[in-house]
Amino acid sequence: MFRIRPVLVAIAFALSATAVHAATLPNGVVYSANEGDGSISEITLSTGDVRTAQIAVIPHNVQISPDGKTLLAVGTPAVKTGGHGTHGGAGGTSTSVKADSHAEGDAGLLILNASELGQALEALPAGSHPSHVVTSRDGRYAYITNADTDRVSVVDIQGKKVIAEVATGGYPHGLRLSPDGRELYVANVTDNTVSIIDTQSLKEAARVSVGKAPVQVAFTPDGKHVYVSLRDEDSVAIIDTSSRKVIKTVSVGRNPIQLYAAAGGSKMYVANQGSDNNPDNTVSVIDTKSQSVINTVVTGKGAHGVVASTDGGFVFITNTKDNTVSAIDTSTQDVVATYSVGPNPNGITYRSIP
Repeated sequence: MFRIRPVLVAIAFALSATAVHAATLPNGVVYSANEGDGSISEITLSTGDVRTAQIAVIPHNVQISPDGKTLLAVGTPAVKTGGHGTHGGAGGTSTSVKADSHAEGDAGLLILNASELGQALEALPAGSHPSHVVTSRDGRYAYITNADTDRVSVVDIQGKKVIAEVATGGYPHGLRLSPDGRELYVANVTDNTVSIIDTQSLKEAARVSVGKAPVQVAFTPDGKHVYVSLRDEDSVAIIDTSSRKVIKTVSVGRNPIQLYAAAGGSKMYVANQGSDNNPDNTVSVIDTKSQSVINTVVTGKGAHGVVASTDGGFVFITNTKDNTVSAIDTSTQDVVATYSVGPNPNGITYRSIP
């Protein structure tokens, strides 16, 4: 039986990139999914403290629930080898983590207590290769991309089961819910398209050709446009959601991965990861009115995940090659803090604290 294992939470301190007082940052928490060791890091912005907890999957993506009470993490169930790993067991001091594709029930969706990172509340099925997760606006359903089956799995969190498998294009990866909750846009990496899924019928309503290797999508807050990162052509496609057609393509940095709207929707932030051998360390800032790049921000090597604070005043970037998270002030485009997190951080999410 798949069991939720207890975890040890370690505490570290953030490294400030500049002499900025923590009070300038919002009263919130940022979570990063660390694929390097199967952990999640929690950054408390008001203090700069970073806590890292081992979990039972190798997380590629994390998502806060709409009510902020739970954290969803998706990935392949993990098997740890090599003694006690970071506890100094036999064979070394590091933990070896590998995917277990035969874990019972493919329990690749973990529901964690957002206030107590080490407390796993549920382990639910998520399909065989879960990559990204978002929730319905009421938080009842989780939508999870499964790259190896070309499907989006729909999980009823209350019912604790998969209720639908929706066909998409080839190798679905990043996905986002429209602001009105009626549609999911899904980036299909290998067939150069974006699938549009109707959340009522749970069927693919349309498929839009966008460009080479779309990895992630991001809505503008008004829902009129969707920006799509095109990894293999160093650009971002812009879809008009009313016509469901690409209206413009914008050149950005090398190998863009995730992207997110901020500053009231006036700017779109695009993380440029580069390649394994030659990582990029930049974030392209697109003005959503002119639909052109207005700034480039230097963060850390392998810029990958992007999320914004609730008020849009700050953007947070995972730097997967530097094992850090950068905080960008959207009013100045300056990196105001850098936090050390677990190895190879990828997905990222933000929780506001009242």
